[in-house]
Amino acid sequence: MTHSGSSAFDEVNEKVAQAGELLKIKPGVIKALSSCEREVVISIPLRRDGEVDVLTGYRVQHNSARGPRKGGIRFHQDVDLDEVRALASLMTWKTALIDVPFGGAKGGVAVDASKLTPIQKEEIIRRWTRSLVHVLGHHRDIPAPDMGTDSRTMAWLMDEFHRLEGFQPACVTGKPVELFGAHGREEATGRGVAQITAATLEKHDAKVKGATVAIQGFGNVGRYAALVCQELGMKVIAISDVTGGIKDKSGIDIKEIFGHKTLETVEGYERITSDEVLEINCEVLIPAALGGVINETNCGKINADFIVEGANQPLTITADRELRAAGVVIVPDILANSGGVMGSYFEWTQNIQEFSWPLEKFRRELDLRMDKAFGNVHKVSKQYSVDLRTAAMVVAVDRVAEAFDMRGSLV
Repeated sequence: MTHSGSSAFDEVNEKVAQAGELLKIKPGVIKALSSCEREVVISIPLRRDGEVDVLTGYRVQHNSARGPRKGGIRFHQDVDLDEVRALASLMTWKTALIDVPFGGAKGGVAVDASKLTPIQKEEIIRRWTRSLVHVLGHHRDIPAPDMGTDSRTMAWLMDEFHRLEGFQPACVTGKPVELFGAHGREEATGRGVAQITAATLEKHDAKVKGATVAIQGFGNVGRYAALVCQELGMKVIAISDVTGGIKDKSGIDIKEIFGHKTLETVEGYERITSDEVLEINCEVLIPAALGGVINETNCGKINADFIVEGANQPLTITADRELRAAGVVIVPDILANSGGVMGSYFEWTQNIQEFSWPLEKFRRELDLRMDKAFGNVHKVSKQYSVDLRTAAMVVAVDRVAEAFDMRGSLV
């Protein structure tokens, strides 16, 4: 993740310190909450093209004051320790913010997932699991899919874990529905983004029906966000992925294009580039692809009233500051895309109870809790006269610091 000057982890900790000051928390406690409890770096030998390639794998456990650590595993060539730390920390704040009993963790392997065969991918995740089995487990640290991994990868992880530790389906979330996954988990992140978008519009006295939305990203998050936005009566007027994008002022029929793997194969709409979607004139812009896409170079061209962060850290600090100064309302990632970890929590609880919920219950619970989380952040932003990102951190840091204190962690 390239951010100007400071590291991604430093950027997150800056926000933690800021929240600590507003809450008047002792500097020593903030320092403890800004440090990772455990960092594991492993080497993963992989045979490919007749050679042995040695990959680097990571698991960073940031905090467990509020429960077992939770966080995804990404396979991406740019994965490094700093990025994994930053994302692990964000999980601590995200789980606290939406009030689920987890702490934060993150994992990854520095590898280009698009160049792996399924067998290589399986070999990597199984080796990753074998090397880290002593720090994982449904009451210790529960992985989930992230960039470059999916439900199939989680099935392999669970299978490897079972071979070593016996049957514990709650050891990982984001599994296939056929293998102890939850109905609704796959759509949960995108659904949460759409619900938060609707709540944002309502709280700012803007109409949900007919609101124009542009979305960057047609992966898991972007496509479900688009679908649910449409179901809620919004008009998705532009959407893009790595192959480019499409736009239509009168609204794109997301249901109709939903089955396409990429937007390249979608016909009947005006074509745009992946970056152009960010500059479309719309009420709501949802960056749901990569981090750092809205930065110093393009933040002056943004034409939206609201930005709902579907991706992790899609705005750089400078872009965030400039857009807020221009009156744009920004809903931070730790709130906007937290539906995924909420869904993971539902899957985890079902696995532990060995009882599955119907899809309607999953959706109802998710919508209710996302709405409550947004209302809470909105209230705190008014209370402290701060933007939503700062308010979200205030809510989260307050909860973690309180748990940390109650546990007597400093005895």
